[in-house]
Amino acid sequence: MFEIEIPGFGMVKIKHLVSDFTGTLSFDGMLLPGVKEQLNKIANFLKLHILTADTFGKVREELEGVNCEIHILTGEDHDVQKEKYVKKLGAEHVVAFGNGNNDRRMLKAARVGIAVSQGEGCAVDAIVSADIHVTSAKDGLDLLLNPKRCKATLRF
Repeated sequence: MFEIEIPGFGMVKIKHLVSDFTGTLSFDGMLLPGVKEQLNKIANFLKLHILTADTFGKVREELEGVNCEIHILTGEDHDVQKEKYVKKLGAEHVVAFGNGNNDRRMLKAARVGIAVSQGEGCAVDAIVSADIHVTSAKDGLDLLLNPKRCKATLRF
């Protein structure tokens, strides 16, 4: 569990990390350098869930050796599917990572939403729906590995 009191933002008790893959943890379907190691460290205190359309068809290969659940989305309304998934886990106990329009609803629903901008960009609606905006997945994951950084960012 990730637990921290943030002045003005309140108590944060996170049990789950829910993340998009394509464009959030990866670039052109390839996991970003250093992210695998960070995810495995975080898996020691949070349950990891990857929700993705798997645009490049590489998510299972790229996340081999990472202690996480992978859910490949099908059909339409991926934004609604992601939001429902977060709510089913108990949104108040979720930190969510995403970069696309289809991530905006889960970023808004989660206790802490983190919008990630890097090589594939970040949709404006994702940024507006998030609590935090970072310029790389590595920086966002570091907020969980170094909780005082998260506190400094979210405090009022």
